[in-house]
Amino acid sequence: MKKLLLLSTFVVFGLSTSIKAQNVDFGIKTGLNMANLTGGDADRNNLFSFHVGGFTEFKISDTFSLQPELLYTRQGSEVENSLKVKVDYLAIPVMAKYYLTEKLSLEAGPQLSFLINDKAEFDDSAIPDAETDASSFDFGLNIGLGYAITSNVFTQARYNYGVTTVAENPDIKNSVFQISLGYKF
Repeated sequence: MKKLLLLSTFVVFGLSTSIKAQNVDFGIKTGLNMANLTGGDADRNNLFSFHVGGFTEFKISDTFSLQPELLYTRQGSEVENSLKVKVDYLAIPVMAKYYLTEKLSLEAGPQLSFLINDKAEFDDSAIPDAETDASSFDFGLNIGLGYAITSNVFTQARYNYGVTTVAENPDIKNSVFQISLGYKF
């Protein structure tokens, strides 16, 4: 796991040494996840959780850039009066950003996520927490909007659609809406 984290850090941040500094921005972001697991017959509610991490934005032109990120994100869902399923990932989204205006961008791209922890927490304290047997890898597609509040502070809204299954029988996939606040150094 440490090797994967180290490799991911180099992929996201290490590429910048070969690009001119005026074309690269670094930053951090954090925010709210409204996550759910879709598929099957169960009636699930959103799990409100968080994401936190860093990014590098490579400006290709005045209107286009690439933004790889490295995020710790908690996903899952909640079944009312029963249990919470929490699935933690190290996520690597790679977003293509098209600037509609100087401050507003349309963003889309793939996301690779690696399972760090999975847990089913039961509301009944007599039942111990258990692992969910979630898949160790998740692939998703992102689409969203970004808005620069100032030259350093920005906000984003993004939807992540899980393409691969988190669990089988029935096929269950991630579905996550994220609202982020970030800072460019």
